Amino acid sequence: MPGNARLGVLNQFFYRRRELITLALSVATAPVWSLGARAQPRARMPVIGFLDTTDLLRWFDAFQEGLKELGYMPGQTIAIERRVGAPARLPDLAAELVQLQPKVIVASGSRAAVAAKNATTTIPIVLAFATDPVELGLVASLAQPGGNITGQSNQGPGLVGKRMQLLAEIVPGVSRVGVLTEASANQVDFREIQAAAVSLGLALDSFEVANPEDLNAGFRQAAATHSGGVAVLSGPLVFRHRDLVVAAAARHRIPAIYYDEEYATAGGLISYGPSVADLHHSAATFVDKILKGARPADLPVEQPTRFKLVINLNTAKALELTVPPSLLARADEVIE
Repeated sequence: MPGNARLGVLNQFFYRRRELITLALSVATAPVWSLGARAQPRARMPVIGFLDTTDLLRWFDAFQEGLKELGYMPGQTIAIERRVGAPARLPDLAAELVQLQPKVIVASGSRAAVAAKNATTTIPIVLAFATDPVELGLVASLAQPGGNITGQSNQGPGLVGKRMQLLAEIVPGVSRVGVLTEASANQVDFREIQAAAVSLGLALDSFEVANPEDLNAGFRQAAATHSGGVAVLSGPLVFRHRDLVVAAAARHRIPAIYYDEEYATAGGLISYGPSVADLHHSAATFVDKILKGARPADLPVEQPTRFKLVINLNTAKALELTVPPSLLARADEVIE
């Protein structure tokens, strides 16, 4: 091969070799850099577990809004892993969250709180709300929780008794009241309602429910025993099927008082209790403190100080009840 031709081949060889090396380096380094850029923020993003027994988004949205007001942006600066299921599924869902090693687990409701407690003794747990954290064995005391759990109770002193007073006020002359309660639940509330019945001179009938089919049966029994009204106690099964509860009360024409405004919105006669949406909103404050280094054992469990009275006038009219003007004046919301 002539010298000039041999030199051209060599130049072409080295040129192509230099191109291949440059291409290989760019292929090798570019993905590493871009993956690192995407993965680095994710690696720094704290994960919050959220365990719930209801698919009601209003409560969850209130919690996320609370986080945003504190400077956390879900999906951008903080990741939330939400698990929702019936009470029987909560232990498995809690274990699933623990496997993700979140910084905090938020438990919405007593059953969720117990499931989270049984799943971990090290990951901090924040109670969005629980009926009686001490009675449930979640904390040693409200002032000094100890352990890895803190948060909020949705129960205040005399709250259940106040509901009985309101029921007696909206149904003048009532002498017998039924109590709809989930089996093996609400023992603290039930004891308080018994004491309130004694002080008000009311006879008390208890109707336990274990499945949705029992809800209508409970109101049917209340009608059969001539209960002048029914107090519905809190519980995940009852709340998940609140439309059935309200429908059963209407079907048997029994005035009922509920613990949460969601019932009154769904057509229930009257509700009185803390805003559960507000409790979820303020649960974000506990998460913020823990993420900044606070220990759950040092954060006292808080009890509600504000309660919301909601009256559904449409339901009152259907039941042919006249709501006293003094009661309407005290209502935070009247549904017409």
